[in-house]
Amino acid sequence: MPRAGLSTAAVVDAALDVVDQQGIEGLTLAAVAGRTGVAPPSLYKHVRSLSELRTLVGERVLNEMADRFIAVVIGYSGDDAVTALMHAYRAYVGEHPRRYAAVPFDPLHSEALVEAGQRVLNVCLAVLRGYGMSDSAAVHATRCLRALAHGFVSIETNGGFGLPEDLDETYDQAIQMFLASLPRP
Repeated sequence: MPRAGLSTAAVVDAALDVVDQQGIEGLTLAAVAGRTGVAPPSLYKHVRSLSELRTLVGERVLNEMADRFIAVVIGYSGDDAVTALMHAYRAYVGEHPRRYAAVPFDPLHSEALVEAGQRVLNVCLAVLRGYGMSDSAAVHATRCLRALAHGFVSIETNGGFGLPEDLDETYDQAIQMFLASLPRP
C-alpha cells in the first residue's frame, strides 16, 4: 500500500530537492527514497524507473519555466516583452542552475517532454509575433534568443565570466544586441 501523502508529484518534488542540492548526477532512487521516508522499491508505485523520474523532473522544470515566462510577458509587447522574457530566463537559471541543467537540450524530440517544451517555445513565438515574425523567421529568432540566453547563463552559472565588469550590464547589452537584430514593425 502506498505511503499516505506520497504521490508521483511528491516523488518529483523530492527529486527536485535532490537535484537542487546535488545536481542531476546525484539523482538516484535511493536519494529520493531517503527524502520521502520510504524504501527505494516503494517508489516504483509512483515512477517506473530512474529514467522516467528524470523525464518527470525535466517536464516539471520546463513547465516552471513556461509559467514564469508567461507571467512576466503578459501585458508587454515588443522590446519590453523580449527584455522581460530574457531577464526571466536568466533569473530562473540563476535561482535553479542545477534544475536547469537537468533539462535535455532538445525536449521537442522527446515524446514525454514535447508538451512542456512546446509551452516554452510558444512563449517565445508569441513574443516574436509582436515584430510581425512567424514561421521560419520566428524559429530562427527563437533559436538566437535561446542561444544567447542559454549561453550567457551557462557561462555565468559555471563561473566563466572572470573579468570585473558588471554582469547585469553585459546581459543588458546582449539583450540590446538581440533586439537590434529584430525587424521593426
